[in-house]
Amino acid sequence: PRGPLLAGIGENAGVVDIGQGYAVTFKAESHNHPSFVEPYQGAATGVGGIVRDILAMGARPIGVMDSLRFGPLDADDTKRVLPGVVSGVGGYGNCLGLPNIGGEVQFDKTYLGNPLVNALCVGVLRHDDLHLAHASGVGNQVILFGAATGGDGIGGASILASETFDEDGPAKRPSVQVGDPFMEKLLIECTLELFQAGIISGIQDFGAAGISCATSELASAGDGGMFVNLNLVPLRDPNLAPEEILMSESQERMMAVVEPADVERFLEICRKWDVQATVVGEVIDGDRLIIQWDGETIVDVDPKTVAHDGPVYHRPYHRPGWLDDVQADGAEGLHRDNSPEGLRAALLKVLSHGNVADKTWVTQQYDRYVRGNTVLAQPENSGMLRIDEETGLGIALSLDANSRFTYLNPYLGAQHSLAEAYRNVAVTGAEPVAITDCLNFGSPEDPEVMWSFSEAVLGLVDACRELGIPVTGGNVSLYNQTADVPILPTPTVGVLGVIDDVATRIPAAFAHTGDAIVLLGETAEELSGSI
Repeated sequence: PRGPLLAGIGENAGVVDIGQGYAVTFKAESHNHPSFVEPYQGAATGVGGIVRDILAMGARPIGVMDSLRFGPLDADDTKRVLPGVVSGVGGYGNCLGLPNIGGEVQFDKTYLGNPLVNALCVGVLRHDDLHLAHASGVGNQVILFGAATGGDGIGGASILASETFDEDGPAKRPSVQVGDPFMEKLLIECTLELFQAGIISGIQDFGAAGISCATSELASAGDGGMFVNLNLVPLRDPNLAPEEILMSESQERMMAVVEPADVERFLEICRKWDVQATVVGEVIDGDRLIIQWDGETIVDVDPKTVAHDGPVYHRPYHRPGWLDDVQADGAEGLHRDNSPEGLRAALLKVLSHGNVADKTWVTQQYDRYVRGNTVLAQPENSGMLRIDEETGLGIALSLDANSRFTYLNPYLGAQHSLAEAYRNVAVTGAEPVAITDCLNFGSPEDPEVMWSFSEAVLGLVDACRELGIPVTGGNVSLYNQTADVPILPTPTVGVLGVIDDVATRIPAAFAHTGDAIVLLGETAEELSGSI
């Protein structure tokens, strides 16, 4: 079958074979809480982070998408958060020269104190270019390259991503990471040339917990331990304490494992691209990650315990008691005015709703056609990119979530989200072959939220099995709530499709006068849960 996985869950991103020697890697991640605290930088660094995940697989990033959720359009704080998030997504992606080919913008009161910013990136590589995150070969050098480490984003993973914003509690405002897209552009080109030179034996981008995360993930996936001297890490702020250097989420940084004979060539390529590179450690015998500061060992752990063997929670969960009443309050109880005037008024009211109305005021801020391979972009059903100029081989991507349906029935709602993205890809003429997901929920310590999370996951599992489509990877974002009000459960699903020749694509538009308009399927009286 088309679309066998070359890499799956556990790697930086999933990699799918699309034929003709090409593979595609794609993944979506959230940057929700940082985008509430500092909308522009929160959204911008969300884009930058997912781009580096794709780069770390050995791929050239070729496109981005975004799925955004905000409070009501007329709410005061939406006027603060929305423009900053949209310009952050556009600013970073536009500076990188990556087309933004699709996504969605939705509004609901539950997102007022907790917007969602889910960013997707897709990249292309030849089969031989695949790189995985592991540190192997005793004596191999560990090189930190990219931007210097600063005080931005310290504690970001533990506080911004995992805590509720309580209206009465202490203000938690750690610095959001600060992005520099021009540095990232240099880092992309530099890393791709390093791959081309064949001198990288393992690579990892810097994730949610900075150096502590990158070192433990590389070491845990390798066949040895790792030694790192923290004093060698280039700093933007000389006053950082060692634990801050370990935890800083400064952007535009990567970590590579390189054989000693290749170190000079590695540093030479970095100099060419004006990218700072420093040997900070090496792969050692044994199974320990040892980090020293001022000659003193400050970390000595088994990296597998840190990176993979996390605590397993058995959270209590139960179906909410209020759900029966909400489900019983169906559309059949609504007043109906079936006169021509009434139908016209109802139609215009639906079309003018923020979740239905035209979104070009957002998408016109994004460059959709840079790189010259965009075949379809907003407002099409899915974005489509040409992969091969000679044969016309291409890919289609859609990113969707139906949070209203998931609120009413999390099992079916998650399946609707997947089915919507799947259909959006299929109607362009592409064959859906793989999915990634970004699951956004409230606090798992609330048994009712935990139930909805569990049901949504089971719904996706069963739907993927029914459709015969694999999950390549993804992201879970929890604690999305303000005080005791969780967001609507929002399982964002990205579907990747393959099309043999993009010239055969089918756009979403009436084409010729006189064409027949055909309805496929049956229409039932199913207005409940809709706008």
